[in-house]
Amino acid sequence: MKIAVDAMGGDHAPREVVRGAIRAAREEGLTLILVGQEQRIREELRAADASGAEIEVVNASEVVEMSDVPGIALRKKRDSSIRVGLSLVAEGKAASFLSAGNSGAVMAGGLLILKKIRGVDRPAIAATIPTPHGPVVLIDAGANVDCKPAHLLQFGHMGETYARKILGIPRPRVGVVSIGEEDSKGTDLTRDTCDLFRRTGLRFLGNVEGRDFFAGKADVFVCDGFVGNVALKTMEGMAQALGQFLKDEIAKSSMAKVGALLAEGAIRSVRKRLDYAEYGGAPLLGVRGGIVICHGSSGERAIKNGIRAAGSLARFEVDEEIARSIATRGHLAEAAEP
Repeated sequence: MKIAVDAMGGDHAPREVVRGAIRAAREEGLTLILVGQEQRIREELRAADASGAEIEVVNASEVVEMSDVPGIALRKKRDSSIRVGLSLVAEGKAASFLSAGNSGAVMAGGLLILKKIRGVDRPAIAATIPTPHGPVVLIDAGANVDCKPAHLLQFGHMGETYARKILGIPRPRVGVVSIGEEDSKGTDLTRDTCDLFRRTGLRFLGNVEGRDFFAGKADVFVCDGFVGNVALKTMEGMAQALGQFLKDEIAKSSMAKVGALLAEGAIRSVRKRLDYAEYGGAPLLGVRGGIVICHGSSGERAIKNGIRAAGSLARFEVDEEIARSIATRGHLAEAAEP
C-alpha cells in the first residue's frame, strides 16, 4: 500500500513534510510517494537521512499557494503537487493522499479527480476531538456551509462509519447538533434531519448540544460545515486560553510553581491529548480513495500521524464501507442533488 504525500503543502514544506514522511515510513511500515519539486525533496531526504524508509519521489513542478483560488489553481496549475498526488490515487498508484496545503484546492481536487462515492452528494470533513471519555467525531467541520437534511444524513453515515472502523467504537451513537435536546428545538434543517435519522438503522440519539461534546453523550456529532467549523475553532481557542490561564496562575506564586513541577507529568499528558498533532489531520470522507487534510502549520509529528491516518483509511476501506452503510442501513431521503 502506497500513500501519496503533498511535499510542497503547508507553512513548513518541504522540510517538515519530508521529515514526517520518513518517520511514518519507518514507524508505520508504509511506502510513501512524495509529490512535488523533485530537487528540493531529494535535498531534504539527504539532509534528514532517509535510509531504511520506503519513499519514492514523483516530480510536480507547480505549487498551489494558500492564497490561490482553489478551482482556478487546479485548472491553471495542472502540474501542481496537489493535482498530481490526487491523480496517483485516481490511477490506482496510491491508496490515499495527504496534504497540509490549500484545503480548498484539496477538496475541489477530490471532487474533480477522485469523484464521489455511491450515495454521497457532498463529501465532508470529519474532525476527531479528544474528550475525557475518549475521542469523538465532528462532521462536517467546514466543507459545506449550506446543507439540506439529506446531506446531514449522509454526514451521519460517514461519521458513524469512521468512528466504527477507525476509532474502534462498535456501535457509535449519533446526534444532531442543535440548541436543545427537545425535538421541537433547533431549525427546520435540524428537525427535518432528525426525522430522517429515525428511519435508519443507525444508533441515533436525537438532538445534542454543544456542551455534550465533552460529556460522553454521543460519539458522532452531525452538523453543517458552518456550525462545525465555528465549534471546532472555538474549542481550539479555548484550549489555548486554558493553557495560558494555567501559565499565568503558576507564575503568580512559588507554591504554584512547586505544584506545577510535581504535576509536570500530568500536565504534559494533558497537553499531548489536546494537541491536534496527535491526530495529524482530518479525513475528507465521501470521495473514492482516502484524503487527509492537515493543518497548514503542521510539523513533523503532525505529518507523521496524518500519514498514519491516511494509511488507516485505505487499510479499512472506509470509502467502500460508507457506501455499504448508506445502501444497507437506509438512505431513505431523496437525493439532495442531481
